[in-house]
Amino acid sequence: MDLWADLDELRQRRSEKWRRYPADVLPLFVAEMDTKLSSSIRSALDAALDVSDTGYAQPDALPAAYAGFAGRRWGWHPDPAAMALMPDVARAARTAIELVSSPGDSVVINPPVYPPFFEWLEMTGRRLVSVPLRSGRLDLSGLEAAFAGGARVYLLCNPQNPTGTVHTREELTEVSSLAAEFGVTVISDEIHAPLTLGEARFTPYLSLEGTGDAYAAVSTSKAWNLAGLKAALLVGGELAGIPEDTVSSTGHLGVIASIAALTSGDAWLDSLRAELDVNRRWLASALAELGVGYHTPDATYLAWLDLRDHGLGDDPAPVVLERGRVALYRGLDFGPEGAGFVRLNFATAPEILAEAVDRLGRALLTTGRRPGRT
Repeated sequence: MDLWADLDELRQRRSEKWRRYPADVLPLFVAEMDTKLSSSIRSALDAALDVSDTGYAQPDALPAAYAGFAGRRWGWHPDPAAMALMPDVARAARTAIELVSSPGDSVVINPPVYPPFFEWLEMTGRRLVSVPLRSGRLDLSGLEAAFAGGARVYLLCNPQNPTGTVHTREELTEVSSLAAEFGVTVISDEIHAPLTLGEARFTPYLSLEGTGDAYAAVSTSKAWNLAGLKAALLVGGELAGIPEDTVSSTGHLGVIASIAALTSGDAWLDSLRAELDVNRRWLASALAELGVGYHTPDATYLAWLDLRDHGLGDDPAPVVLERGRVALYRGLDFGPEGAGFVRLNFATAPEILAEAVDRLGRALLTTGRRPGRT
């Protein structure tokens, strides 16, 4: 299956990834893939456009499509009636936060984590409680202390962005137990859930016992590259009181595309996961030659790169951009734990990825430093 667009095609795109920087920059920062659109999604969109079906959105068959996909992939059968249409996972998560807490309440997150988590808490007037990952995994004792300290909400990133960690069933079961003990509502951002790699297995948080009051925010936007079409779901919990404008802000074409992805996009997704698996493994050897710290992710198409030994300071992304003309995501945006790190998006053609790593290597060589030197 021919998944990747070439650089000439990509330069014609008008999305953020391909318009933020000058044409001499390779953009591997934002979580937008360089794939061609799945044929099943294209057919569904073409059919809608053929009859000028470009009106307002409604849930249509999207909840049932997601339930069917979850059953095939993870053996989990959520109730389509317990799902609400949202424009994106960001709005879904913020809505859930506002449904179960009040301004000033404490919300726990696990940095390094998706930068908008910080923004959502500021926007909703909630107080951030940080329980950083420990060696890349959930700090369960830290979570227990935060929950016991009065936290009302736990905003979980499952799988974790930017590290690509897939939280185990055992870890999540312990989270569920702690949440029940201390009366904490868990909101699980599962946008990267379809993108497990190799033998890694994703566990939907709501599939666990005792999670009836929790929420999951889900979307096809990452796994099928549909972010611009605006469609997502908020699953589980108590859905009464959701603002009406969430539906009107959702893209009708996003709903159509998402239904096609979830009902007819399995083969395309599996081909993508195989390609991403190749890219992540190639990165391991290529980055090792550069002395770049990298733990091969078990999910997502994001690589969390440790550049602390290269003398680029706490914020190496601007240096790499200036010297190597490759755009990476600032590690500090993921929390103070990201000092000295960058995030690289490897969802691109192998030749583009190789060129980006070559540019990264040239940027590192100009520092005059070598790993391990002080």
